[in-house]
Amino acid sequence: MRALLAFTGSRGDAQPGILLARALRERGHDVTLALAPNLVAFARDHGVGAVPFGLDTGDLLEAQRTDHRFASRDPRARLRALFELQRRGVPEQLEDLRVLAPGHDLVVAGMAGEEVAESVARAHGLPFAAVHFFPIQPNSAVPVVPMRWADRLPGFVHRWGWSVLARARAAALAPVLPTGHQPTRAVTASSMTRSGTAPDAATTRIQAYDPRLFPGVRREVPGPFTGFLTDVDGFLTGAPRSASYEPAVTSAGTRDHGAALFPDSIDSPSTTGASDSLARSATPPQPSATPLESWLDTGTAPIYVGFGSMDVGDPAAFVAMLREACARRGRRLLLASGWATIDPEFDTAVAIVGQVDHARVLPRCVAAVHHGGAGTTAAALRAGVPQVICSVQADQPYWGQALQRLGLAATIPAERLTGARLDALLDQVAQPDVVLRAATYATNVATDGVERAVDAIEALVDTAEFQTAGRQL
Repeated sequence: MRALLAFTGSRGDAQPGILLARALRERGHDVTLALAPNLVAFARDHGVGAVPFGLDTGDLLEAQRTDHRFASRDPRARLRALFELQRRGVPEQLEDLRVLAPGHDLVVAGMAGEEVAESVARAHGLPFAAVHFFPIQPNSAVPVVPMRWADRLPGFVHRWGWSVLARARAAALAPVLPTGHQPTRAVTASSMTRSGTAPDAATTRIQAYDPRLFPGVRREVPGPFTGFLTDVDGFLTGAPRSASYEPAVTSAGTRDHGAALFPDSIDSPSTTGASDSLARSATPPQPSATPLESWLDTGTAPIYVGFGSMDVGDPAAFVAMLREACARRGRRLLLASGWATIDPEFDTAVAIVGQVDHARVLPRCVAAVHHGGAGTTAAALRAGVPQVICSVQADQPYWGQALQRLGLAATIPAERLTGARLDALLDQVAQPDVVLRAATYATNVATDGVERAVDAIEALVDTAEFQTAGRQL
């Protein structure tokens, strides 16, 4: 099987694609992994060849930060800005994927850029799989507004709201997508066949999250459900590895392109998939103790803080607030600076590093303060640590509300975060009942999501080949 994986967006959006590419290759498949240009080196540094498509993530994030219309009091101005942001980079993505698609057997994409990848797959008659990190399809189980009061709204309001959002996104993308493209994102449980499969067997939406966080969603959204696509062995957060190979490179205009020659439930989450995956992986031996590990060994358990690619405002003020909050609690601070411009530092009370291996580090922390990205949320759930989710955008507020609803976290919009409010939130998650719930929840978090997703991708191709053979008879 030759698979084209297209995962645009931030590093959190790209990491699942890199993990899927690695797992598919371990099963003997040929994979072309396409990422935002600024993330290609990250994948290659960890031994997974990748090629660029679309625009740099940083350009898109900067455009959102600097467009003053998003702060306008005029809702029409905010809507125009949002529509333009949705369209930004789409022509470049289309151009690149059209060059890459020929010769592949299917296309797989994340939520960001899903419609673009699906339109290319349909144009080439290829099966298509979208990996959903959040239940975005219309349903009545997930509140359409990520606010506590929305829990009191009837389910049909949520379903209607999600449908409106899907139509609004389709309208925003219509001017830049090929004429006649009909995205199938809004597949609902009522449109399923009696066998439980989607009516278009060449298309699937892999639900790559833990449905227990959204009670009732399994009845509303067609699977397969795989659980989070977690980096169980620290493959992407450990030391960079030299690239295992470089894909062949061709040219299309002025842009470079590379070409490299399902269980549907997790009612009883299993951890055996992790060990199976590790047994199949060519994972390098663990290095000797790093400076961070030595720092962890020589003091009390810290509070972890990490905001990934999100803007933290004034870095100096942000670090000062964190230092003071941790000092007041008699706790050390471990800060993963991510994309923020914060200088690394080690002293007895504070460690500031670029990134950490969540699987190895978070279990050694007393709490995790972060932006609420799906990957970080999943890692903290696996580690069994209480969370303070300071959401910035996209699906992050939904994770904050979902975990707070289950008593696993406290949440606040990042723009409202102050030292006093951080103190209050840390007090909430330090309560013994929250600590116990987080530790208990971790015992049943599935760790074989990547393997399950690969199973679903392989099954999709098998189904498409069976249908093609049937039509030829």
